[in-house]
Parts: sequence; structure tokens; C-alpha cells
Amino acid sequence: MRRHYFRFEKSFWVGMKLTLYALLLGVFMMVMSQVSNGLVNISRTMGIVVTTFIILEIMFVKTYGGYDVGRRKSKPIIFSLSFATAFTDVIVYVQLMIMKTNGISASEFRFWAPHLVLVVMALQILVITIFTYMGNGIFFWLHDPERCVIITASQEGVNEVVRCVTNLKKQYYIKRAVHYKNPDIVSIVKEADTLFLYDIPAEYRSKIMKLAYKHQKNVYLAPELDDIMEVSSSLYLIDDTVMINYLSPAFTFEQRIAKRLLDIFLSLTIGILTAPIVLIAAVCIKLEDGGPIFYKQSRATIHGRIFEVLKLRSMKANDNRSSATKDDDRITKVGKVIRRTRIDEIPQIYNVLKGEMSFVGPRPEMIKNVEMYTQELPEFEYRLRVKAGLTGYAQIQGKYNTTPRDKLIMDMMYIEQFSILLDIQLIFQTVIAVIRPDSSEGFQTGEGGNCLNLVLDPRGSGKEE
Repeated sequence: MRRHYFRFEKSFWVGMKLTLYALLLGVFMMVMSQVSNGLVNISRTMGIVVTTFIILEIMFVKTYGGYDVGRRKSKPIIFSLSFATAFTDVIVYVQLMIMKTNGISASEFRFWAPHLVLVVMALQILVITIFTYMGNGIFFWLHDPERCVIITASQEGVNEVVRCVTNLKKQYYIKRAVHYKNPDIVSIVKEADTLFLYDIPAEYRSKIMKLAYKHQKNVYLAPELDDIMEVSSSLYLIDDTVMINYLSPAFTFEQRIAKRLLDIFLSLTIGILTAPIVLIAAVCIKLEDGGPIFYKQSRATIHGRIFEVLKLRSMKANDNRSSATKDDDRITKVGKVIRRTRIDEIPQIYNVLKGEMSFVGPRPEMIKNVEMYTQELPEFEYRLRVKAGLTGYAQIQGKYNTTPRDKLIMDMMYIEQFSILLDIQLIFQTVIAVIRPDSSEGFQTGEGGNCLNLVLDPRGSGKEE
């Protein structure tokens, strides 16, 4: 049986979060008080530092992810929270040093005891680690895995859902997989805690959603294009009639100018900062096999325009005819390193500077892939409504086995929800995506049976082989 929430559980988790964030702030204040007495006495310095720390921590936690125990594995939570707090520490430290500058001349500015920032980070990571493991331990002591039912139209739907949740055994226990036309669908919904709906016709999906709402069941729904449109819509009153208002996205003149200026600034800045890295990588590529350092390939960008994307060569010379797979034997030894660290993508800032690409947007696909994917998914052509980009949702969250359909949905989410603030947020997320381990990895141990061989019975009853 699934354990119930204890009476004040929501309040308990709010208290855990507040305590954690208060301790992170407290560590910064106590350690950095060695260079500024104003941090331990009621003062203007204390007020400014506390306010700035709280605002920045909220911003970075929203960008990288917060204390969401029960939903993610402990290590990814620790990694993202530590990264968010480290950014906060550095910025607040610089602000503190500016406030500490009392001389008339700007030459009075200096960084006092910068090593203390590392001490702060080390102590904060320790606090985050303790709270994360403790939080996940408490959560899964309180809760058994959710009893799940997959409702779909095909075995492919079952396989796709199982692929997503197979490493989340502490969270989900898939009891069965049934066809959406199963005559016992009402009792099936009642017996589950959570429903996974995948590839169901709109009419039947609506009925199942109403059943889930009636019986207060959790629902995970694989979205279609119209779902993305609805998410981007808002409620609108026309006289006394409630309507859902969808406004077709179109970049304003101001947004286009701001996005282009951001692209130019980032291209020049990153180009200068990464020049030594590119130089070292170029030398290594040349030494390995004597082949060319760069390679160009035709890709599609906004409105289907063709351009030549520039990358550091990571595969054997003249052997880039098709997209690489995870263990592709065409990838060179140097190529494995520069692909894993995304160094091979750096030369594309030249494409961004030229205006052929943007920093954030759907990744430019090979021409033959565009044609192939468009045949399978006609909506794929909608990705070409904006410039291709270096990074985006699909690059940050995607994996080698992320399907073209899921990548399309992520790209459409970006297009529908575009804002300059979203671009900045995705750029910050890209930083952590480059250096982190696979943070989307789930809980791999605990309760929950093996669901890898779950089969959809045509009559609606799932059987395990």
C-alpha cells in the first residue's frame, strides 16, 4: 500500500527548503565576515548583501533547479544547487568588495581574501549534500513508488514511456499497459495513482483526462503541437464568455534587435575567451591524423535557408556523411574529447557572428535529416520559423536516444515561449550542461518491479514477459 502524506508534510518540505537556503546564506555571512565586519552587525552592508544573495539565489535556482527531492536523483540536485549557489557567491563577493572600496580613487578597489570564497563554497556544498541525501531519504521513506498505468495505442508507446521511467524505480511502479479502448478503462483509472497517456486520439484522451480529474489521479501526457499551443495561450474574456486566446508568436522588432545584439556580444566575448582552447584542440586534431582541422557541412536555418556550419573535425577525414551515433567508430580519439566537452561546436560562433545562426534556437539539422524528419513529422518544418541556434532545450535536456519527436516538441516549446530572458536562462543552463554528468539520470535502486519487458495486450491488459 502507498503511504499517505502526514498531516503537515507540505509545511515540512517548505521548512526544509527555507532552512537549507538560510544555512547557505549564513555560511556566506559568517565566513566573509572576516573581511567585512558589516556582515555580522546590523548595517547597510548586511542589508544589501542579504537582499542581493536572496534575489540571486532565487534566480539561479530557477535556472538550474532547486531542492526538488523526490523528483530527481541526489547527485543532480547537489550539482545544480551547488552551481547556482556558487554563481551567487561570486557575484555577491564582487559586490561586497565594491562596497568595501572607500577610497576616492578607483585604484583602491581590490579583492580581499578571495580564497575565502572557496571555503564558503566547500561548506555550502557540504550542507547541500547533507540536506539532499537526508531529504530524498525522508521522502522515499514516506512514499512508495506511484502505481502507474500506461494508456496508449501501440507497443511503441509502451516502449517510449518505459524508456523514460526505467531508471526511476523509486518514483514509479508500472503495473500494466492498456489500450485506450479498453472497456474497463474506468476501473483501470481508479486503481492507479498515476496515468501515462501516449499517442491517444484527442476524443479518447479527453475522456480519460476527465476520468483522471474526477478520481484525482496524476497524469503525464505526451504533448502534441496543439498542446504546446494551449500551454502558450491565456484565458480571455469576450463579454461574458471565457475563451482561450492563442497569439501566433512573432518576434517584435525590439526582440530581434536585442537578440542580435546578444548574439554579437556573446560571439565576440566567447570567441576571445576560448581562442586558446580552440588552438590546442586544432593542434591535437592535426597531430592525430594529419587531416583538416575544420569541416563545413550544409545545414538549414530560418525559412529553410542553406548555410555552411563550421565545426572542429571530430570524425575521420571525409567521413561525415551521416549523423554520428553514441559509439560511432568514425569518431577520432581527439574527437571523443571535444564532442563530450562541446569544444567542437565553438567555431560555430563564427556562424552566429555572420547572422546565419543565433546563440539560442533549434539546432541546424543536416539537409537530408530535415527531409526525412519532415516526412515522418510534418510539424518538423515549423522549427525553421526561427534561426538555427548553438543551444536550446533539446541540447540541454536531450540525450543520444532522445527521439526526433521529443526534440521537435522541445524546439517548439522554445519558439512558442520565446523571450530574451528565456535566452539568457538557456545560456546559463548550457554552461552546466557542458560540464555536468547526466543530471537527467533517475533513481536506479529501490522498490518497483522490472518493467523493461512490459507488453501491451491488444485486448487492453498489460502482461510482463
